[in-house]
Amino acid sequence: MHEDLSDADAQFREWMRENLRRAAAHFGLELAAEPQLGWMDRSIGALAGRGGEQFWLRVVSENKRWIGGNFWTGNLDANVFTGLAKPRVLDIYEWEESRQQRAEVLTLLPGSPCSQTDALREPIDLPDAWWGELRRTVNAVASMPTERVNADEELVVSRIRQRFGNAADPAVAQWETVHGDLHWANLMRPSFGLLDWEWWGRGLAGTDAATLLCYSLLVPEVVERIRSIFADVLECESGRLAQLYVVARLFRRMDKGDHPDLAGALSAHAETLL
Repeated sequence: MHEDLSDADAQFREWMRENLRRAAAHFGLELAAEPQLGWMDRSIGALAGRGGEQFWLRVVSENKRWIGGNFWTGNLDANVFTGLAKPRVLDIYEWEESRQQRAEVLTLLPGSPCSQTDALREPIDLPDAWWGELRRTVNAVASMPTERVNADEELVVSRIRQRFGNAADPAVAQWETVHGDLHWANLMRPSFGLLDWEWWGRGLAGTDAATLLCYSLLVPEVVERIRSIFADVLECESGRLAQLYVVARLFRRMDKGDHPDLAGALSAHAETLL
């Protein structure tokens, strides 16, 4: 589908491509595929090679006043996880050019993303082993001690209050470590893998299962599979609160133009929770 871009948007995207080329030159890598722009064009990545090895090269660009947060070092900090199917950061390079740029060389996971978009819009056939590895990964993340924060109580309460007013009690009782962005474009197949660890940290218990569920609402059979895999997580009080929080968060994303087709399903899902 043709996408109309303003001159400023087109220039920014070309600047991001130049940032990627600069990073590739710094690391001695050759770009091996068409670059892919991330959410709101704030990041760009591509397959890159050196000799017979292949990597994923990613550059994120941010206003300097925002780079102090946990997200800036999230992928590198996630190297603390071992034994999980996830990329590992091998090298980093930062420079300033009107904005702060951070380049990361990451190990490459096999396969391809389960979806080209965050939300799943058609059925997907995944083996039992894939689902088992998903649950094992979420459990391993949940039990990892960290001082990183994905969402604190003030944020959770404010999001729920803004969306649902007094219809829901936002009192948070249970916390755990979460990936924080568990959607279908970050999941790999046919072998399980989980990408994009920028936002991991302490959050409301059940956030990851709730996030994947909400991004699956257009495909009822996948919703049922997620419910069966994470029944203990989703059906408790904390899990229901996590689902309300994720619904509220995704509606805020819609304000930026994301996944408008999810609105009806998210509203109906919230009604079942209230």
